[in-house]
Amino acid sequence: MPMNQMGPISPISPISPISLISPISPIITMTERYYKVAAHVFVLQTDDDSLITSDELSQYAPFAIDASDVAAADVVFRLRLTNSLPPMDKPTEELRQDDEGQQIIAGHTSDGLPFFEFWLGGQRSSAMLASPNYKEAIVVTECHRQFGVNNAVMVMYALATAKLQTALFHSSVVSHGGRAFMFLGKSGTGKSTHSSLWLKYIDGTRLVNDDNPVVRVLTDSNRQYEARVYGSPWSGKTPCYRNVSYPIGAIVQLSQAPYNKIRRLRPLEAYASLVPSISGKRWDRQLADGLHQTEELLVGGVPVWHLECLPDEAAARLCQENVDSISTEI
Repeated sequence: MPMNQMGPISPISPISPISLISPISPIITMTERYYKVAAHVFVLQTDDDSLITSDELSQYAPFAIDASDVAAADVVFRLRLTNSLPPMDKPTEELRQDDEGQQIIAGHTSDGLPFFEFWLGGQRSSAMLASPNYKEAIVVTECHRQFGVNNAVMVMYALATAKLQTALFHSSVVSHGGRAFMFLGKSGTGKSTHSSLWLKYIDGTRLVNDDNPVVRVLTDSNRQYEARVYGSPWSGKTPCYRNVSYPIGAIVQLSQAPYNKIRRLRPLEAYASLVPSISGKRWDRQLADGLHQTEELLVGGVPVWHLECLPDEAAARLCQENVDSISTEI
């Protein structure tokens, strides 16, 4: 769910009084789990093993790494699950986004610290307080804790990596012939449906991720760029948590139509089509600049198409015949 469109502004709901106690004593030994997604390392810390179970974190298992293999400088963020947040005034809301019964509310405390709430079905699942540079965060859960933890980690990942030529997309992605093809569109457009049509009718197709893949633009020693898409622990309603990566063959913006028609977008059109599908706090100048750089590099080297289509075999074949025939180089 991309966190990038402003909604109605209103005060964030106050933290429950039970949460406004002093933080857990630092002498408590924390459990730490290390993960690497798209070559970015993050750490999930828990003050109490009862706060989250291994079963609730099973989708992260393909991305787990050993702490001994990680240098401290390689960690992009640490997220700590705890029993309480520190005392604070009611945060000020900056953004509210609703999507199919899920809600993300972003704001800040009176001290300027980023603050987030994650809601599901009208209930607050979790709340998160982050450092200004998104290197650290603490999270408390209230209900639907797997949902609350997943969303907190996903949002922190998107924000902590935004300046690293990395973008978390709202997209369904398939691989074919050693490259990946990303399908974008508003919720309900048919991204997952179109991926399923490739899987059914295009031999050799595999699903990479069905909701939140990660895209990176990598630079080698000769200043050559390569755009790659990675599987992630976040895949919406489809449990596809593959630790894989592919060079991006094309990005396809989908829209529903009573016919099948495809065309390649011009650079400005292509840029505009990417922005709504990328998660990030675009009102934060530094994060927005980082995302802008990534988007420009993608548009400069990856073909972006618009497919108006029906949910049928012909649409999948029309798309594949066009987008899978062009090599890419940034």
